[in-house]
Amino acid sequence: MSPPPPPLGRSRKRAAYAFDPALDDAELADARTALTQGRWTEVRALLAATGDDWDRRGHRFDVLAQEHTTTAWAGDWRLAEPESTDAVLLLAHASVHLALRGKGRSEKARDACREAAALLPADPTPWLALLTLERSLGREEDVVRLFDEVRHRHPEHHHAHHLMVARLAERRPAAGQDPLHEVYDFAAWAAEQAPTDSPLAVLPVIAHAERYRVLAAAGSEPVNPAASEHWTGRRARQVMKAAFDWWLEWEMPGNRAHPRGRVDLNFLAHAKFCEGRAAESAALFHRIGRHATRAPWSYPDRDPYKAFTAARSAALGSA
Repeated sequence: MSPPPPPLGRSRKRAAYAFDPALDDAELADARTALTQGRWTEVRALLAATGDDWDRRGHRFDVLAQEHTTTAWAGDWRLAEPESTDAVLLLAHASVHLALRGKGRSEKARDACREAAALLPADPTPWLALLTLERSLGREEDVVRLFDEVRHRHPEHHHAHHLMVARLAERRPAAGQDPLHEVYDFAAWAAEQAPTDSPLAVLPVIAHAERYRVLAAAGSEPVNPAASEHWTGRRARQVMKAAFDWWLEWEMPGNRAHPRGRVDLNFLAHAKFCEGRAAESAALFHRIGRHATRAPWSYPDRDPYKAFTAARSAALGSA
């Protein structure tokens, strides 16, 4: 008997790179599947087991909240266990994603996040949800304030730093202020403040990619990043060498376990490929495996699947 066709008519090749936000967290993917089927007890157990690993906790709440059915099932969980702070927090995160999709009210999402924050005063995760919302919808001063709230509770919060870099990269510099742009100063500062084994060492590369996104969208850089001098100039060489050297030094089992490690690997592979360093990008593509991420392969407005697979094939072929 022949195997069934892939879902929704997608090719099996494309399905291999589904840009799953769960990345390599198999337990999270299983719990998410259970939640879409109304079995919220698996999610309860997963979140309880996560404990105060704040990066992993934030990652898991954010991924679970992105599912369209989460609001309904998390609501059932809260009704069944009104004392559960995790149920309250999951509903808050889900309300943020509803608002970002234009399906819910932003003020309702803010209220839900504030309720969760009051119940969990030491937890940066409610503030991460608010930061996710305001990064797209809020005023700059609100974004900065919320980032400070997250950082006060977890100074190395990976996701929060990425959100902050993305927002800062969009600021218009004062007349004559570029080419350095303040996002580079922020990324360098955060990398210097973090411990030597922290993945925030890659943050300057994230800043460079986010700045490319903004410049290319404005028409100041070519839409094809490989054709842009943005990736071959002196600043690009500096930030990418430092980040790649860090990766070579700290590529060990403990660091590979970071819940958002594949995000950094995708940004670094993208940067190295655009720089024209095929062998280095090939090593990174091997580590990425099937865990591709939409960003930065979609920058500034590209099909991320085509961009990722073309770069991967070219890098592995050259290597």
